[in-house]
Amino acid sequence: MQMTPLNTSTDRDTAQMLLATGVVLLMSLLSMAIFGVKVAGLTLPHDTASDGVIITAQEVSEGLPELVEARTQLWIDGGLEPLDAGQTAMDGVHNDMLHHGEVRGIEVKMIDIQVTEASSMTLRITGELGVSDGDAMLTIPLDFTITHE
Repeated sequence: MQMTPLNTSTDRDTAQMLLATGVVLLMSLLSMAIFGVKVAGLTLPHDTASDGVIITAQEVSEGLPELVEARTQLWIDGGLEPLDAGQTAMDGVHNDMLHHGEVRGIEVKMIDIQVTEASSMTLRITGELGVSDGDAMLTIPLDFTITHE
């Protein structure tokens, strides 16, 4: 088999044009792939690398006792017995947290909530707080007391 010598000018120009076309095509495909990944990420309600679950769990567990106490007192002032008022307050807070979590893209649930009378002026609330997003889940035990008049 004999090799034919390259026509210096035309064959080199053709090879360079073919190489340039391949590079342009490769760059176009790469930029389309990057754009596709960015567009796909726009539908996510949250950043998967964020610490939203930890922050939300901390905010809820810190604010929950004060919120439940205030709502319990409102229900007692409205005529409910303290135990019923505490249970109604916890049910309302749980429903609000579920809705709030849906808006932020983080699910907030209160699991196995028990409201008991610790004394005539004190209610004890126990259970678990569950916070999750698409990638992480955190469960924190709840145990606090509230006072009422």
